[in-house]
Amino acid sequence: MRVGSGLQRAQSFMVLATGLYRVSHLVVGILAVAQHQRDSVLSWLGLTAAVASSLSVFGVARSRGWFGARPPLVDLVLVGCVLPFVVYAGGADRPSDIGWSMLLGGSASAVCAVALRRGAAVAGAVTALVVTHIAGYAMAGAEIAVIAAHLNALVSSAVLARVFWWYLRRQGRLLDAATEQAVAAEAARARYAERMAHHRALHDTVLATLTAIASGRADAGTAAVRERCGREAAYLRRLVQQQAEDDGIAPGTAAAVEHAVRSVESLGLRVTAQYGAPAEIPAHAAAALGSAVTEALNNVLRHAGTGRAYVTVTGSAGGVVVTVVDRGSGFDPLTVDKGMGLRSSIGERMREAGGAAEVDSAPGEGTCVALRWPA
Repeated sequence: MRVGSGLQRAQSFMVLATGLYRVSHLVVGILAVAQHQRDSVLSWLGLTAAVASSLSVFGVARSRGWFGARPPLVDLVLVGCVLPFVVYAGGADRPSDIGWSMLLGGSASAVCAVALRRGAAVAGAVTALVVTHIAGYAMAGAEIAVIAAHLNALVSSAVLARVFWWYLRRQGRLLDAATEQAVAAEAARARYAERMAHHRALHDTVLATLTAIASGRADAGTAAVRERCGREAAYLRRLVQQQAEDDGIAPGTAAAVEHAVRSVESLGLRVTAQYGAPAEIPAHAAAALGSAVTEALNNVLRHAGTGRAYVTVTGSAGGVVVTVVDRGSGFDPLTVDKGMGLRSSIGERMREAGGAAEVDSAPGEGTCVALRWPA
């Protein structure tokens, strides 16, 4: 389940709602014991146990995002079924004195109604509470009307909590489905836009070159035409490779890196690019990667003393790793001026986007620039 999904929001709301419901009952219990049973040790112990059980149930729910399987059942037994008898044994032998402990059964039934998956389990929990509270009120000599009103509130708490949880869960799943459809549609539009960009590029480069050669306007034997054909052949190989990956690479990442490669190839640098299948990343991160790759390739062109570079795009845990490698002259990273592109333009750009850049080089051994998102 994705963080921030509709289903998770529904769960967070139910944890909050049932938690506030329990808090309201605990406040009543604290006031009742403080005013009328301050001398009853068992009442204070029972109230302390109820608070501890509440912290356990809702603390687990808060940390995990939902109720655990065991804490609600322990709360049901301790707060819902045992607490009334403990309070009665401490001297609360009138309906008005034992009422606060009975009230906590309502929030216990609400928690069970949303935490337990099976309807039979919820029915069993509510039945246990009903039997316990009938017995407790009977011991305290409560009238039938008081018992009936309390049982109605007890059962209503479970029913309403169950209905609310069903509705919110359904709405959360519908929201998640709609979000997934929107993301898929956006990805499809991005892929279509990328294909159209490739079609235009093919028209302006490969097709134009072939047409010029076929019509005799360009001599295929000249060095300039051969160099152009080599660059365009490399572009075609990358395009075929991307299609073979069944669109597994994130469109934004592919477009950004490909734009960087082609922009530097137009200046005479030959680039061999390999594309893997990383996860989709945000647009700002893809843009930062593309700019960093452009700067890294420009550095190869300006400083490496070689006419070839290698770019590899792979996936990491929920992100992307792009490496730019050359076999040129290399350098000592410790002696490089901090104002140069490797440290400022590349490193700062990646950090601002939430990524990282690492440079590995040595004199005579070439250079490897690794770009990661996220860091």
